[in-house]
Amino acid sequence: MSGYIDLDYISKIQPRLQQFKKKRDYLYNFRCPVCGDSKKSKTKARAYLYKVKTEMFFKCHNCGSGLNLANLIKLVDRPLYDQYVLERYKGNKPIGETNLLDKFKNNTKEKLKSTPLKGLTNFSQIEDTHPAKKYLINRQIPKQYYDRLFYCDKFQSYVNKLRPGTFDELNKSYEHPRLIIPFYDVDGEVFAIQGRAFGKETPKYLTLKFDENKQKIYGLERVNLQNRLYIVEGPIDSLFIDNCLAAAGADLQLPVEKKDVVFIFDNEPRNKQIVDRMYRVVEKDYELVIWPEGQEEKDINDMILQGKTKSQIQNIITENTYSGLSALTKLNSYKRC
Repeated sequence: MSGYIDLDYISKIQPRLQQFKKKRDYLYNFRCPVCGDSKKSKTKARAYLYKVKTEMFFKCHNCGSGLNLANLIKLVDRPLYDQYVLERYKGNKPIGETNLLDKFKNNTKEKLKSTPLKGLTNFSQIEDTHPAKKYLINRQIPKQYYDRLFYCDKFQSYVNKLRPGTFDELNKSYEHPRLIIPFYDVDGEVFAIQGRAFGKETPKYLTLKFDENKQKIYGLERVNLQNRLYIVEGPIDSLFIDNCLAAAGADLQLPVEKKDVVFIFDNEPRNKQIVDRMYRVVEKDYELVIWPEGQEEKDINDMILQGKTKSQIQNIITENTYSGLSALTKLNSYKRC
């Protein structure tokens, strides 16, 4: 379980490590972020990430620095480190296709000090003049979902009430309002919550899981797995597309025909991490949306904000869905990294 989380976060710090290369499974090479590596040659890379038993470690053969993965993440991206620490406690192990629904129904939940949504107010009960409600209105989030989104005034206190000791009581860095997005399983029970910043607070998303056997998949309680299924990256984007889930960073697998699953990534052709994930989706024989040339909006919500209707977006998705060799050909011309 922890191994999957480690690999996920290695991919997230990759853009922050110069000349990052995967040598083989669980072995990575890059320029040292501590000493900067060779001053004479910009091509030398003498830092490595490698696995010892179940843990990942960093070692530089130039300056001799050595850290575990957690401290390496902390060195290059402190907000990402905070998210890593939260997730590492519970894990995100991929779930096999054959028993996915059974896994979702598994009763192996953490015993919480309080029910996840107790004390929170959903947005259907909040006045339109409230600053947090204005955030939803300005993003044009459909009103039908207001009762499934919640307002939290003091996020740090809220999390520590659910899981005491998660945040240092002396450090109030996370004691600010956040949008709470509950993740429901197929039975309609909350197995995770995601706190989304309203402003420039970092990290933008903080996720807390209560069931270690479940992936971060948003929207399970409202989709029909017998129909064509769309997969986007973020929970908010999923609210604008019919029968849509948000993978929320999970390496998603589902007990459905692959030809009935369409992945929709953010429109970022220069983002190597996203492009690599797009290639993996094609390699697994799923269908993939590859945004057309001239498409300027980054994601579904941006398209809504720029005036496109839900039906117009659906048409763009349908007209730009590819699979197999045609997807690879189109993806090769789409990428800019």
